[in-house]
Order: sequence, then structure tokens, then C-alpha cells
Amino acid sequence: MPGAPNRPPVTAAPVAPPADVAARRALRRLAPSRVALLQDLWKGAPSPELLLPFDRAETAFTAGDFAGATSALDQLSVRFAEPRWPTLPVPFRDLRVAIPAPQPPQWDPDHALAPAEKEAKKAGRDARTQLALARASIEWMTRRGLATDDLAPTLEAATTALGDGAAVDPGFWDLIDTIWSTVRDRVPPPKAGGTKVVEPPPDA
Repeated sequence: MPGAPNRPPVTAAPVAPPADVAARRALRRLAPSRVALLQDLWKGAPSPELLLPFDRAETAFTAGDFAGATSALDQLSVRFAEPRWPTLPVPFRDLRVAIPAPQPPQWDPDHALAPAEKEAKKAGRDARTQLALARASIEWMTRRGLATDDLAPTLEAATTALGDGAAVDPGFWDLIDTIWSTVRDRVPPPKAGGTKVVEPPPDA
């Protein structure tokens, strides 16, 4: 309709997340990486050195090769940490994986924890990171005029499900993965030379 905001239609329901565990873990990195590569700091043109591992991850994920997608995302994460690139804003900075210098295991503050306690602590950190990434991605989509109205209740439910993060309810991951499936479906992939996202018209 002439004069209507240029927004994609809101789907009747969020896109269902993949059922495979490896697929879901890859999706939790792939979807926010898509948004990270569209951040303003790249000035509309992410380096091909960043786009290449991202494109490999997308191709592998689409083909059902989740191990290949994870390997390509590992390469992208290391590249994100290279000092020659601009620093990603928080929380997308958590997508980078620096290669630390070798150090004795006892230097790890969690080294003395029991395995179950160590795993629970790591799961809590991962869940908080995922929630922050999901919130930032939805905010970015809203600013760019992409449909997010149906994602707000899912994000609120995920926030409630996580609580203090001491014990991560499996239902939290179902909600987060639903968000990432929808984000990947609606956010255009970054391209060499920049990806133009249509801004909504200013309010009259």
C-alpha cells in the first residue's frame, strides 16, 4: 500500500528451531554472527576475510553439515578477535574467541570445582550470553525496521525462564533457539560491499 512502512510481514508463528542438538548449537552462533557482521562499525562492507568463514558456515548449516558449520564458525570467532579489526560492541564481542597463551590449569579459577558444578557454571554463563545476544539482535532488527513484534514475548519468556541463571531450564534453550531461527530467517546475510537494510520512513 502506498506510504506504508517498508516492513516484512510478521509470520503467524516464530520459525521452529532445528531438532538436532549440533544444529541448535551452531545456530546459536550463526544467527548472532549474521547480525554482528551487519553492525555499523564495518561501514557496510565487512572484509572478505570475515565473510568467507561466515559464508562457509551458512552453506554447511543449510546442507545439514553442522560439524562443518561449527568449524567455520570457529574460524570466524578467531578472526573476530584479531586486533586489526574494529572491536565489536557488547554483547557481540562475546562471539570472538581469542587464542590464549598456554597456562597451567590451576590458573583457571574454576579448576578446583567438581565437574558437575563446573559444567553448571559454564551453562549459566552461556545462557546469559545467549540472552544478551538475543536482546541486542532484536533491538538491532527493530531499529532497522525488521519485524520483531512477535519476538518480544519470546524474549520475555526466555528472560523469565533463565531467572538468576543458577540452573538453566531446558525450556530456556527452546525459546532462545526459536528466536535465533526467526532472526536467521529475517535478517539478510552480509555481503561483500555491504548489505542495505531498508530503514522505515520517519514518522509524519
